[in-house]
Amino acid sequence: MNRKMSIGVFGWLGMVWLLLMFVLPVAWVVRGGFFVEGRFTIRYLLYVFRNPIYYEGLRNSLGIAIGTTLTAMVPALTLAWVAHRFEFRGKRVLTALALMPMVLPPFVGVIGFQQMLGAYGVLNTLMGWGAIDWLGQGRVWGVILLQALGLYPILYLNAAAALANVDPAMEEAAANLGAGGWRRFRNITLPLMAPGLFAGGTIVFIWSFTELGTPLMLNYTRCVSVQIYDALMDIGSSPFPYALVSVTLAASLFLYAMGKWRFGRHAHAMQSKAGTGHAPRYVTGGAAALAALPFVLVSLIALLPHLGVILTSFSRAGSWYGTVLPAEWTSEHYQHALGHSMTLGAIRNSLLFSSLAVLLNLVLGVGMAFAIVRSRSRWRHSLDVLAMLPLAVPGLIMAFGYLALSAYLANLGWVKESTLWSSIFDIRINPTFFLVTAYAVRRLPYMIRAAVAGLQQTAEVYEEAAANLGARPLTAARRIVLPLISANLIAGAVLAFSFCMLEVSDSLMLAQRADYYPITKAIYELSQMIGTGRFLASALGVWAMVFLAATLVGATLLLGKRLGALFRV
Repeated sequence: MNRKMSIGVFGWLGMVWLLLMFVLPVAWVVRGGFFVEGRFTIRYLLYVFRNPIYYEGLRNSLGIAIGTTLTAMVPALTLAWVAHRFEFRGKRVLTALALMPMVLPPFVGVIGFQQMLGAYGVLNTLMGWGAIDWLGQGRVWGVILLQALGLYPILYLNAAAALANVDPAMEEAAANLGAGGWRRFRNITLPLMAPGLFAGGTIVFIWSFTELGTPLMLNYTRCVSVQIYDALMDIGSSPFPYALVSVTLAASLFLYAMGKWRFGRHAHAMQSKAGTGHAPRYVTGGAAALAALPFVLVSLIALLPHLGVILTSFSRAGSWYGTVLPAEWTSEHYQHALGHSMTLGAIRNSLLFSSLAVLLNLVLGVGMAFAIVRSRSRWRHSLDVLAMLPLAVPGLIMAFGYLALSAYLANLGWVKESTLWSSIFDIRINPTFFLVTAYAVRRLPYMIRAAVAGLQQTAEVYEEAAANLGARPLTAARRIVLPLISANLIAGAVLAFSFCMLEVSDSLMLAQRADYYPITKAIYELSQMIGTGRFLASALGVWAMVFLAATLVGATLLLGKRLGALFRV
């Protein structure tokens, strides 16, 4: 088999796998909403809009997504602009601190957030303002703020990368024509950054539009994600959940397509990378303190949920009420958390599920990256688009699709009659297959992006030289190319593994038996337990925080500024 055929085979295998494990579950959901007893109908789809509860949920989710994206845009743009313009002592530390909110899923931060901003929380006690519930009666502002604080680093990474690609000659020309700083930023810099901001903003918007964990933990039920979660019991008997999920999917894709169309028509022409690099101005003294101030303020506010979770994990039950700090401290929650049967099983399950998903992603991601970069096939662009679509399709939708597909497969005669097939395809018996598949599909774009970045930086002449010496394509890839792009692959694998470990929507919906709970499902279940439940959940959340912080630092060291490219649609 020659080199071109080998690359083509990997591309086709990846495409077939995505069609089966990504497109099919999503199509199954759409089918369930439009085809009832073999007949096409839009009655249930229209009912979603006529039902005031469903309509309110869609409207509220749209408001949450818009509010989260706009709120996250403010600190992201501010920090990216300051980091781009100025160089000062301690900048690297402050930049790393600004990325730290990524190390904790927003829904885990709810525990600390409530302790900080609740009616009898730290803020009211510190300021002496009385029992003011800053999260709001309806909790919607709490959902928006918490998600924005957790997701703004994605926008920041994209904004920083977009600023780095803006040619400083354009800004200098505008300055020579008399344009002031704000006018240059508004009329020159911001339009040139728009495609990059849209890339990160799309992920933040879709993520917050269908985020399940945060509103569920805050008991905010009037949004579409919680309504879908509550409708799981009717998944096999009623078409209404399918119609609701179909509308949610259509809304996500429509809003994404509209933004893409808008930027496609009005994109500002410029090179993909600046011709001359921008040199930030080195500042000291008061100017350096002023430049560092936005990083300090944003980090302090964004890390409040993390601080609250840490303090909660060390406070004795009932000792932190109406005080600034816990009255009594203890480390017993960590001992109990590690000794709890649900916790130990959850850690073991998450390690297994995530490892299998990353191994699958390594094989498929590298093969598909070769097909995208090295192939000359006209289908390679379609493969690239298909591979990135999991970033645009909410995890909530995909999880519902796997549940629907499992409900169908579990009722087939040959599955019912076989213990083996039942344990694979029936989520009620064993969700391992679908959890691993969901994790792999959701994080495959990270692996592909990391591998593509490495291949684009590796000259193709090495492979051609190996082929001329008689090496087979797989041998050349294994002995020459893979070692050269190993740093990219390690970074992609580390990020994929860490985000699989802390996947929220798939874990909450697909893991229905305690024996197969992953970490995030265990945290949620523990937080609902009366008594010490939220303290054990906080201790487990701190472990997750430390783990993801270490992986994020490692990925940053390996990829540097290219880290932001992994968080784009």
